Amino acid sequence: MKRLSLSTLSLSLLAATGAAHAQSSVTLYGVIDTSLSFIHNTQGAGQGSTTGGTRNLWVLGNNSFGNLSGSRFGMKGNEDLGGGLSAIFTLEGGFNPSTGQSGQGSTLFGRQAFVGLSSNTAGTLTLGRQYDPLVDLVQPLTEDNYFGSAFATVGDIDNYDNSSRTNNAIKYLSPTIAGFQFEGMYALGGVAGTTGSNQSWAAALAYNNGPIGIAAGYWFSDNANTLGAPRTGWTSTSSNTFDGAPNLGYVTAKSLGVARVAGQYVAGPFTMGLAYSNAQYKPDAASLYGSTEKYNTGQGWLNYQATSALLAGVGYSYTKSSGDTDATYHQVSVGADYSLSKRTDIYVTAAYQHASGETRATVTNPDGTTTTVVTAAQASIGSYGYNGTNTQELVNLGLRHKF
Repeated sequence: MKRLSLSTLSLSLLAATGAAHAQSSVTLYGVIDTSLSFIHNTQGAGQGSTTGGTRNLWVLGNNSFGNLSGSRFGMKGNEDLGGGLSAIFTLEGGFNPSTGQSGQGSTLFGRQAFVGLSSNTAGTLTLGRQYDPLVDLVQPLTEDNYFGSAFATVGDIDNYDNSSRTNNAIKYLSPTIAGFQFEGMYALGGVAGTTGSNQSWAAALAYNNGPIGIAAGYWFSDNANTLGAPRTGWTSTSSNTFDGAPNLGYVTAKSLGVARVAGQYVAGPFTMGLAYSNAQYKPDAASLYGSTEKYNTGQGWLNYQATSALLAGVGYSYTKSSGDTDATYHQVSVGADYSLSKRTDIYVTAAYQHASGETRATVTNPDGTTTTVVTAAQASIGSYGYNGTNTQELVNLGLRHKF
């Protein structure tokens, strides 16, 4: 990604204030990714037509604020402290290019906001709002890294599409040793007298050597305790991954635990990969359901680098839920990305999903209270948040520019 460097300006300003003791730099960067999208079978808001109870939606952009990449604007800095040690920071905010609206709940730097120290020999320690280790080490080996949301797990139940960020996070990334790299994270819950409430923690290990890459990790997030009343939503240090009908009924879970493993192999112009995840939404007495809901997902994909500019890919995802309810989801996705330059590309992605069985939904009562009911499973592709019938189709024709 080509970026606008402000190194000279930064150094001159530091020198003017008498603070320029070492080499420093600040870099501005960003991505604008939007598309003309068509969704068949959706209950999502927007302009559409209804025929026989089925709504078809045309929209510029979509609820995930991006397809291949989430649109963003950010800055990152580095100051050389000597002896291989550097001070670093990143401030990054997401936005919807169709409206200019800030993403991540209209948070200014909702994607990332952290400061830390990086050593050539000891690794990197960062503090602030950050991605968890599974996003950093496992996600790059999945098809989400190449074609984004249209290939993501149904409803993003396992954070395959990086829906979650973690506040109050302390994270350590090791240097790469013989192809191995480790990352660990702990986020303080910040609840007086209850150390574990609201906390999040995660760890992941990756191995990359030539054409082979494999990584695995586990992420745990605790939902806030309540004072005898039913829980109404998700208020952990890690933001939620409730992006569609498959898991919206479990937003009152006491905790969410996700184990993921992924691997890829490069053979000439072909890159192939496999991934597996197990996500568990565990309840307590304050939850609006009674038994742990488990989601097991298996995925496979194949990419072909047809030319230096053209990449094509196809993937299949199978998700099976069990425990509180029982549902099955099949999804087939395809994509093609063509680079017009090093910074600009056009793409098309499409997905078809079929859902069967039952899931849980949250309903609002006339008195304003909420309850949950068991209902027929609805298709909901990736992290887009468009809930459909038992089937759904989605097509994106998009443009992405990096700066």
